[in-house]
This record gives sequence, C-alpha cells and structure tokens, in this order.
Amino acid sequence: MKALILEKAGDLSIRDIEIREDLGPFDVRIKIEKVGICGSDVHYFEHGRIGPFVVAAPMVLGHEAGGIVTEVGRKVEGFKAGDRVCMEPGIPDPNSRATQLGIYNLDPNVRFWATPPVHGCLRESVVHPAAFTFRLPDNVSLEEGAMVEPLAIGMHAATKARIAPGDVALVHGAGTIGLVTALAALAGGCSRVLVTDVKQGKLDLMAGIEGIRTINVAHEVLADPVREETRGWGVDIVFECTGADRVILDLFDALRPGGTVVLVGMPIEPAPLDIVKAQSKEATMLTIFRYAHMYPRALALLSSGKIDLKPFITDRFSFEDSIQAFKWATAMPESSVKAIIELP
Repeated sequence: MKALILEKAGDLSIRDIEIREDLGPFDVRIKIEKVGICGSDVHYFEHGRIGPFVVAAPMVLGHEAGGIVTEVGRKVEGFKAGDRVCMEPGIPDPNSRATQLGIYNLDPNVRFWATPPVHGCLRESVVHPAAFTFRLPDNVSLEEGAMVEPLAIGMHAATKARIAPGDVALVHGAGTIGLVTALAALAGGCSRVLVTDVKQGKLDLMAGIEGIRTINVAHEVLADPVREETRGWGVDIVFECTGADRVILDLFDALRPGGTVVLVGMPIEPAPLDIVKAQSKEATMLTIFRYAHMYPRALALLSSGKIDLKPFITDRFSFEDSIQAFKWATAMPESSVKAIIELP
C-alpha cells in the first residue's frame, strides 16, 4: 500500500510498503481518510528520535486518524462496514499489570502508532483492535475524529486535576495541546481559563471563546491578569503545556496556596523545577502520559457541542502533498493550529 514513510531524519518519501496485518477475530480493518500532523511526528521528521525512541529503520508516520470500517473480524460486535470511526493509537498488552490496574497508557509494552519501531497510520488502511476503535457520532466529522487523539490528552489532564466547579485555571501554551486542555478544563467545570503564549497569532484563535482570557507574556506581566481574575489569591490549577524551561522554573508563581500543577508538556532535556516554591504553597504536582479511558468522553463532549474543535482545524493537505505538509509544519505559521492530511 502507499504510505508516507520516514526513511531517516529529514528524509520523507511516499512509496509502496508491504505491511502484513491479518484481520483477527476481534479486529476491524479501516480505510484511513484523515490524519492530523502531530508535533511528535514533526520531531521524528526533524531529529529522527524522541528520547529513547530512535528511528532505526523506515517508519510510517501518523497517529491521529479518522477512517471508515471496511471489514470486521468474526467475533466483533457493534461495528459494520461503512462505520465512520476514530482509533486510539496505543495498543497495550491486555495481560500486563498496568492494563489490569486500568492504567493501560503506562504499559511499558504498549504498541503506539509512529513510535519506533511501530508503523503509523499515514497509509491506505490499518487493522486495529475493535476495543480501541470508536464509532463517530453522526454530527462529528472525520476531521474531528482525527482530533480526538490530542483532545484525549487535554481531557486526561483536566480529569487528573480534579477540577471543582468554579475553579480558575491557567494554561501555559496555546498550541494544539494547550488549546484542547483549556477547552477540556472549561468543559470540566472551570469558570475561567487563562491561556498564555508568546505568539499572538495562536492566542487570537482563542479570542471570543466564553470563559477564556488570553495573555501574551511577551508583552504582558502574567501576575497582573492573575491578580485581576483571582483577587490576588492565585489560580486553582496550572496546566503546563509548553515544556519550556523558563515556564517550568516560574510554574508556581501564579498558583494559589494549596493549588494543583499538572505537567503536560514534555521538555526535550531535564528541566529546572523550583521545589521550595512548590513546598511553600504545599502544591500538588501531577503528571500525565498520553491518556486512558478518554475517547468515549471526548466524543460525547464533541457530539453535545460542549467542545467545538472545528475552528482549530486550520490547514489541509492532500496525501500527495504530505511531504510538503511536513516541511511546512516545521515552521508552522502562528495562525495555524492543526493541519489535516486527506487520503484519497
């Protein structure tokens, strides 16, 4: 089948590749229609590795996808050919202790699309477990289906934060993950969400969303709007979605005493953390890694209209132009959030 293949760092090709995927009794075969370009895909393209995960052989990119079921395994129930679906890209070992404990995202042996050596989904079709495949509601598009993967990250962060109705949150970073985290925090009960970035174009895309206040920290002192929104007390929750050293170092400044910090962004190198500031506020610190059990909740919110991702699908490329799309994504314009590759 045709696929977008990362041959090595900086070298992409569109070519035929043979991937043997037999349809098991509990699997579905899916024709891929829409695939989102994720920052991790771009990082593999530029650097050929993320931490310990190294591209040592040609690998198909892509893990955010929506598609159409073409075939179902003989023991699959609840799916039929023609169903529009999205898929969780991580397949855990069902017998692992992490899976048995319900934290399957932490299974050390999870097979995650486009994480070496596992091929991704920027190809004509995939075979996937029905248990990690989700039918799209009639009013949710295939493009939105491809956006469920990043939305699940924001949902996981908001869920772990244990938001109380009326909380005020601060989200550092207005990229895709910061955006979906802010929307998930509002849907989860926050009364206000402050979102920071240094790129005004990113912040402008969030202007007009009820409950969100954007702050360009290249031109504004963050302490001022935090003081205005919380009467000097501090925000209840801080979501760190940048992975930037300078943000992490000052992470606790805006937090109220006894508040919660959720680390979402991943620094490229070990980052500095001011432990004394955290201690002085008895801050609760939480981390997340991907997500678990979030796809049904994310789809329910999309279907209900509580979260609307359509305005943030800003760019589209054909599969034939996908190499150009990745080159474009290495220097994405400020006004862009999510690019979708459309397969024929």
